[in-house]
Amino acid sequence: MSIEFHGTTVIAIRKNGKVAIAGDGQVTLGSTVMKKGAVKVRRMRDGKVLAGFAGSTADAMTLFDKFDSKLEASRGNITRAVIELAKDWRTDRVLRRLEALLIVADSDHTFVISGNGDVIEPEEGIASIGSGGPYALAAAKMLVRHTDLDARKVAEEALKAASEICIYTNEHITVEEL
Repeated sequence: MSIEFHGTTVIAIRKNGKVAIAGDGQVTLGSTVMKKGAVKVRRMRDGKVLAGFAGSTADAMTLFDKFDSKLEASRGNITRAVIELAKDWRTDRVLRRLEALLIVADSDHTFVISGNGDVIEPEEGIASIGSGGPYALAAAKMLVRHTDLDARKVAEEALKAASEICIYTNEHITVEEL
């Protein structure tokens, strides 16, 4: 699967019993910035689950809807919901063509889900996706290890660092926290 991540960076940070997911606001078409203030993170399941996306917006909205229905079917069990979504995404002919990645989190778990059937729970409680994801991930790891910043502030600062390096990431940051 070839995924265009340009214009998207999302990071999840789990620290001291809190979890935050933050996304930048840039939407890029080719080499042109089309929008600066997009919202790539949202609350789901009555605010108990956070989700963010990288990739095609239309595809991500489809995946948010599918994930939401899996959450309902599993009565809010995020682990079961992500596994069921990954199975469907991998095997369904229409879903297989979707070009996006998701990060989802609740109070206990964080997962990255891909159309290749991957369900990854990060070991250090830090996950990132998108074009600026590697930069945000590196910054977040150092901030978590060497500062007392909370999850929300680490997510914000990591995205700011990524925006200074990645031309597809901007400083218009949206953060949701549990």
